[in-house]
Amino acid sequence: MTQRLVSHLRYAALAVPNFEQERDFFVRHWGLTEVESADGLSYLAAEGSDEPFILRLRKDDKRIDLAGFGVRNRADVDALAAKLHADHVQFVHEPQALTGYSGGYGFRVFDGDGRVLEFATGYQQRQARKIREREPIPAKLSHMVFNSANLNDTVRWYVDHLDFTISDSLITPTGEDMMHFMRCNPNHHSIAIARGPHHALHHLSFEMRGIEEWMRGSGKILRSGARMVWGPGRHNAGDNTFAYFLDPAGNTIEYTTELAMVDDDSWVANRHDISHLSTQDQWGTAAEMSELVARESFNDIDKGLFVAPPV
Repeated sequence: MTQRLVSHLRYAALAVPNFEQERDFFVRHWGLTEVESADGLSYLAAEGSDEPFILRLRKDDKRIDLAGFGVRNRADVDALAAKLHADHVQFVHEPQALTGYSGGYGFRVFDGDGRVLEFATGYQQRQARKIREREPIPAKLSHMVFNSANLNDTVRWYVDHLDFTISDSLITPTGEDMMHFMRCNPNHHSIAIARGPHHALHHLSFEMRGIEEWMRGSGKILRSGARMVWGPGRHNAGDNTFAYFLDPAGNTIEYTTELAMVDDDSWVANRHDISHLSTQDQWGTAAEMSELVARESFNDIDKGLFVAPPV
């Protein structure tokens, strides 16, 4: 099994202009728990996760503030920082005590497209609980997907600098790359990079306890008035279920479950043709992927590239 310095995806941090509306949606409808708040800043946890929070919201112009990743210990944080320095990666700040909610020790860098990434260890964890049968709330953050106008260059950045591995890819009928699913642990993907017209958030995905909770959660969100963009269905790459919605800020967010687990020593990456209906949806229950559906996840141009968030 490959030993990587990055252990897992911890949280996503977004800036949104409609902060109060966004926070209300994620707490009242989506099923997250607010664990800390300040003026224009909210930290939201998942009841099934021991991460102190899985989503941070900040009041500002719409952007991805950062993606937070876990590292096993301080030695690995320092080793990863040294590797990225040797690779001439641009740092936001060096390894240090983190002063934000839950603390820890870590550092931040810009990825190849200019998104901010944080790598941390030693932060205060929270007490997770088992999600009850039929309880329609997220258990944890599953994965984060970025749009990139430089698809393969961006993927290469994560492979070369962070030792991520491509699990599967989506391609056009002519063999052109459309999306790469990437892992840093046995989960089929913790991030994915999609080809887009500009750099932006493609979607955030939240893991449910199981199929029953995923379906009940999807119905709950529909009743909230949020629009379902695509679903319900089951992807081929990752073998996970999907139901995509738009949050009040216009970001695509997903309820999913049963994401595949893979073994580094035996897994063979596949290249799935997006023109095959089974690639899009094994069950055939979701509407066929179209240009209109795809456009929803192009999102607005990210205004935060190579600009570190204030917190």
